[in-house]
Parts: sequence; C-alpha cells; structure tokens
Amino acid sequence: MEHWPIALAGGVLIGLAACLLLLCNGRIAGISGILGGLLRRSDDWAWRLAFLVGLMAAGAATMHWLGQATPSPASPPQLLLAGLLVGYGTSLGSGCTSGHGVCGLGRLSSRSLVAVLVFMATAFATVYVTRHVLGGAA
Repeated sequence: MEHWPIALAGGVLIGLAACLLLLCNGRIAGISGILGGLLRRSDDWAWRLAFLVGLMAAGAATMHWLGQATPSPASPPQLLLAGLLVGYGTSLGSGCTSGHGVCGLGRLSSRSLVAVLVFMATAFATVYVTRHVLGGAA
C-alpha cells in the first residue's frame, strides 16, 4: 500500500493547524517552543498540552490505521539519547526543523530561511557521505 496520499494529507493538516493556531491564537506552531513553554509551566499551559496530546494521538491513530506496531525499531535507550540530542540541537538552532520550515518560512523569516538551508545542506551532505563515501545502502 502506498502511503504518499496519507503523507500529503498529513502535510496539509500540519499546515492548516499552523495557520489556524497563528490566526486564532497568535501563536507559532513550533513544537519545541510549545513543549518548552509547557515545561516552563507558563500560564498558557492548557492549549500547549492539548496541542501536544492531539499531535501524539493523531500519530498513534495513523500508526494503528496503517497497522504499524511501533514508530521506530530503535531501543528505548536509543530513543532517549536521540530525544536529548534533538532537544539540544533545537535549543542550539532556536527552533526545530518543522518550526523553521513550516512556520518560519510561512512567516517569511530570514532566520528560518538560513536555518532550513543549513538543515537541508547538512542532510544532503550526510546522504552523500553515507552512500558514496562510506558505501552505505541506498
């Protein structure tokens, strides 16, 4: 079964949610910022919690619908380490890839444009080195 229609629908829903959050609440739908505000126990915790719970519930429902048992073959310690590294990178980059790519570019942020270009260049270089220099699988 091809999953590209589901991915396309997911992308449209993410864009729609980002637009609605900005238009209705004046908030940017960068996940790292939403989670960071929740962890700092800000006064607006209710919408942040609802947004994150909805995000996870939608992912879980989609996995169930597609018949996938787990989102990752990685072990729990690997996932924990990956999460910590992503959190550090998000802090270092003043936002996550989705925040800069979906929300920042949508707001015509020059900082987000630079961040997305750096993310993409790093991804291209990583794929090139993995496949062509180290001889990894395609």
